[in-house]
Amino acid sequence: MLYYRIFGAMNLEDLSTLESLLSKPQSIVIVPHKNPDGDAIGSCLGLHLFLQQRGLQSKVVAPNDFPKFLKWMPAAEGIIVYEKETQEAEKLLSNASLIFTLDFNDFSRVGPNMEKALARSKASFVMIDHHQQPSDYATATFSNVEKSSTCEMVYDLIEAMNGTAQLTPEIATNLYAGIMTDTGSFKYRSTTSATHTAAAKLIERGADNMDIHQHVFDSNSPSRLHLLGVALRNMVISPEYRTAYITLSQEELDTHNFKKGDTEGFVNYGLTLEGIIFAVIFIENKDEGIIKISFRSIGDFSVNQFARNHFNGGGHDNAAGGRSDVSLPETVAQFQKLLPQYAKQLNP
Repeated sequence: MLYYRIFGAMNLEDLSTLESLLSKPQSIVIVPHKNPDGDAIGSCLGLHLFLQQRGLQSKVVAPNDFPKFLKWMPAAEGIIVYEKETQEAEKLLSNASLIFTLDFNDFSRVGPNMEKALARSKASFVMIDHHQQPSDYATATFSNVEKSSTCEMVYDLIEAMNGTAQLTPEIATNLYAGIMTDTGSFKYRSTTSATHTAAAKLIERGADNMDIHQHVFDSNSPSRLHLLGVALRNMVISPEYRTAYITLSQEELDTHNFKKGDTEGFVNYGLTLEGIIFAVIFIENKDEGIIKISFRSIGDFSVNQFARNHFNGGGHDNAAGGRSDVSLPETVAQFQKLLPQYAKQLNP
């Protein structure tokens, strides 16, 4: 059956449950994770517009603001930002009868304040996500770690619900943008023939791939490019561990007029070096009192496990995030001390 081809061993009851929920009037809220990226925003907006096509009304409530390079996406202007519009967001969550959580699988991923609002809700929850170790809060759970992106999963779900005829150019644009960004422009291992098939069908339904690429990747500000120059100058290469890491201090961010999303993709530059399979970026955030960390790898080295073991994080085998509560120099020193423990895994 199509459902099993798309979702593997998932119980068919989840699809039946979702279709039952959508067969009657609902107060629907769609939620991405904190610091939403292209996949989170694209999947939420794609689903939101698809529900509209089915005659259902919904609102997207994001925990905090999202980068400027995603604000062009169709229907993005209607997103309610919890941090800025807390009263309205709280009311929507409180009154919701159905809440979709997209691109995350644990309430903690929305931040402590919004996490409490979700925990208080009496709504039915539907999870659509491709990260490891999902929680069990949802009435219907669509979880597949082998999928390239949540946007690909939303497309698959639409197809499983016989909804491809309702895919408008706006829906297709949002889903394509999310797939493109979460696959690193289709270069990551998670990109499969099914991913390319979904992308092709989205182009057929009106997604302009060149226009989407330009909006996302060709809209840099001078200050962002100058910050990239600082990041590359700060890069430390440890060839004996096939590792490269970047540091950015709060002072360096402030000097270059840092805006949300400006460091997106910086970590990947380490992996462009010959012989490097493990790349990391450490970014100081004095407002939150933490060091934000992004991990990337090539091959079998699991940054998901590395982040879970040492830096309060997780994600995918080749892309994960984490955090540290000590200073930037202390965090880097801790990281450097860990590398010898992984020497054999980094040099198989």
